[in-house]
Amino acid sequence: MPQITPIGDGAGRARAGWQDRRVRVPKEAPLNSPRPAAVLFDMDGTLVDSEKLWDVALQELAAVYGGTLSDEARRAIVGTGMADAMRIVHDDLGQPERDPQASADWISARILDLFRTGLRWRPGALALLRAVRTAGIPTALVTSSGRSLVEVALDTLGRDSFDAVVCGDEVGEAKPHPEPYLTAARLLDVPIGRCVAIEDSPTGVASALAAGAAVLAVPAEVPLPPTDGVHQVESLTAADLELLAALLHR
Repeated sequence: MPQITPIGDGAGRARAGWQDRRVRVPKEAPLNSPRPAAVLFDMDGTLVDSEKLWDVALQELAAVYGGTLSDEARRAIVGTGMADAMRIVHDDLGQPERDPQASADWISARILDLFRTGLRWRPGALALLRAVRTAGIPTALVTSSGRSLVEVALDTLGRDSFDAVVCGDEVGEAKPHPEPYLTAARLLDVPIGRCVAIEDSPTGVASALAAGAAVLAVPAEVPLPPTDGVHQVESLTAADLELLAALLHR
């Protein structure tokens, strides 16, 4: 059983509140298998239909500040980490002097309330996750959301559904930087080039591509332009283990 060795310096790990943990890597997926060595799932908009809850919280925050968030700003926020999201909100409202931490705290509290009302699976997401787990392929959740939100989401996703979880506030660099996906591969002790990442946003796709993973994109709230190295499907109902394996040989 491998010991987790996250990327980044010690100070970065301390700031993220990192703790030494161990993960179970199923033995049924040897590295010489034609199947992926691991499947790395984004969360918001990919597995669960939570982007609409973010819409509610972000517009409520904008109203508190006396404004309305533009459609362009909302699209730019999809897939970003909290710090970037708050910067976009403040700039869009013409209030760059606002305290980003205060805004982040407000949003986090509101989203926690909304998450607790219940999360819905995206079409095909639960079936694909179950198929991957049944096949014994290691899985990781790689999300820009913070640990407190992820802990609530795991009540829906299942705490045994993932062998590793990478949260946005537990890495030194958030998506679109490759660190989140490189961290997931390291936690699972698998080569990133043998992993398939599943994403819904341009930011997440950029992160996975930069890390070197094969990428399956399933657009949700934001259209995705055709991109070399990225296979798109309209819904995860069109994805299965055969497709995931094929992506590694494209």
